Amino acid sequence: MCSISFINLISISLSFFLLSLYFLLNNMIYFIEWEVVSLNSSSIVMTFLFDWMSLLFMSFVLMIASLVIFYSKEYMSSDNNINRFIMLVLMFVLSMMLLIISPNLISILLGWDGLGLVSYCLVIYFQNIKSYNAGMLTALSNRIGDVAFLLAIAWMLNYGSWNYIFYLEIMQNEFEMLLIGSLVMLAAMTKSAQIPFSSWLPAAMAAPTPVSALVHSSTLVTAGVYLLIRFNIILSTSWLGQLLLLLSGLTMFMAGLGANFEFDLKKIIALSTLSQLGLMMSILSMGFFKLAMFHLLTHALFKALLFMCAGAIIHNMNNSQDIRLMGGLSIHMPLTSACFNVSNLALCGMPFLAGFYSKDMILEIVSISNVNMFSFFLYYFSTGLTVSYSFRLVYYSMTGDLNCGSLNMLNDESWIMLRGMLGLLIMSIIGGSMLNWLIFPFPYMICLPIYMKLLTLFVCIVGGMFGYLISLSNLYFLNKSLFMYNVSNFLGSMWFMPYISTYGMIFYPLNYGQLIVKSFDQGWSEYFGGQHLYQKLSTYSKTLFLMHNNSLKIYLMLFVFWILILMNFLLFL
Repeated sequence: MCSISFINLISISLSFFLLSLYFLLNNMIYFIEWEVVSLNSSSIVMTFLFDWMSLLFMSFVLMIASLVIFYSKEYMSSDNNINRFIMLVLMFVLSMMLLIISPNLISILLGWDGLGLVSYCLVIYFQNIKSYNAGMLTALSNRIGDVAFLLAIAWMLNYGSWNYIFYLEIMQNEFEMLLIGSLVMLAAMTKSAQIPFSSWLPAAMAAPTPVSALVHSSTLVTAGVYLLIRFNIILSTSWLGQLLLLLSGLTMFMAGLGANFEFDLKKIIALSTLSQLGLMMSILSMGFFKLAMFHLLTHALFKALLFMCAGAIIHNMNNSQDIRLMGGLSIHMPLTSACFNVSNLALCGMPFLAGFYSKDMILEIVSISNVNMFSFFLYYFSTGLTVSYSFRLVYYSMTGDLNCGSLNMLNDESWIMLRGMLGLLIMSIIGGSMLNWLIFPFPYMICLPIYMKLLTLFVCIVGGMFGYLISLSNLYFLNKSLFMYNVSNFLGSMWFMPYISTYGMIFYPLNYGQLIVKSFDQGWSEYFGGQHLYQKLSTYSKTLFLMHNNSLKIYLMLFVFWILILMNFLLFL
């Protein structure tokens, strides 16, 4: 099943890529309507939008999915239900395809909910308590976005059609369209894990590593960014863009800080995804949707490779994910380490690798744009933090000696996994420049003073040095003060967001419910209601019982009184 899926997906991916080139060069858009059912005057119509953006994105998703499935053949080889796993991955990819080509909110919802449902099934794939909790957090966080999406669909009824693509240009300043835009932005923020919905993204690392490679590169988390790329007109012409710029900038900053304090290999890479999503969202909120799309595609390539390398390392480390137990991997696993380092450097924006073209252009565009000092600081500081955690990760895992158990079979013999990784390695090197030539018909000529041009490079070098310094283990022994512990605990736990969105969300309603139960159900209503009535009736009947049992005179007197009352009553009648 793995081989068949791989061959089919890679061939469809190539055909979509060639089609996207044709559409891009000829500036073509195909809008296809398929009438599913027609009954009297009502018709149910499926609409599909094919342009260079959707075709190119689909080509990338399918290419990464094909290599991930090929990689899973070895990674998931010990699993008895590997075919079920492949089917879930294919359903995941199919949902993403439906979302990409839909200009219609109803058909987008099908793909959107499909992603949410299948991601839940994949997160809980290794059935244990941790993955169930992570799955519930993922599903319920995304549910908020789904509700917002349903409300947007209801509001679209004002226009007589759900094809939002027709109304964006004309109605952009109307209240209804602004409301729909804000609901769609809320939905996209939950799917792309922006503040305050960020906590589910690192938790979703409970899924198998091939799934993480697919989810974090090109499918689930990028769905929100892609949707906002389609709705970019509303963002750039209203206050929604400014709000998104603030939230995504803070997300980028928070994720970069958190990754510098994390020791779980997969969570570090997950936080780096969150940081890059913040970067895409923030440049998109400023109105540069092509740049956001460009970074979305280049990021997909090196992030999938990074996760695949992490998977190979975890596989060889006997399923240990703690980077403190790694070390000297460049000696034991040279090819995997080379792929890992290339993808890490692409993430940092190393010149002439995939990430450089998009990240450098984004930062230079920010430098010439009219943004405030706070946003400017967030962009550049977050870039420095990216290099910092990448260097820290390399220092812990690649250098020194192996800190794990002595009996560990570290090797680079997993050829199926390596072939999947080498396919993405080539794309991580050439992908950025190739897309740069394709997406932008004329080169961006950004004229800046020399110190501004070199600022990105300077920030990266300083970030790398900082990453090396904080990884020196002496610092951990020196800083044992309570203040430093609290600071690292705050920064390392994503500003306490996982606690707030789980325990914090559920504590107050449960506490309030307990108070209500104590004061109403088991409190005064119970006392003055059923229980009290029962006690009073019991007391009265006991008294009467005593009287009847113990005194014949009282009983006879009561009988006489009863007869007298009855006779009086009859006389009055």
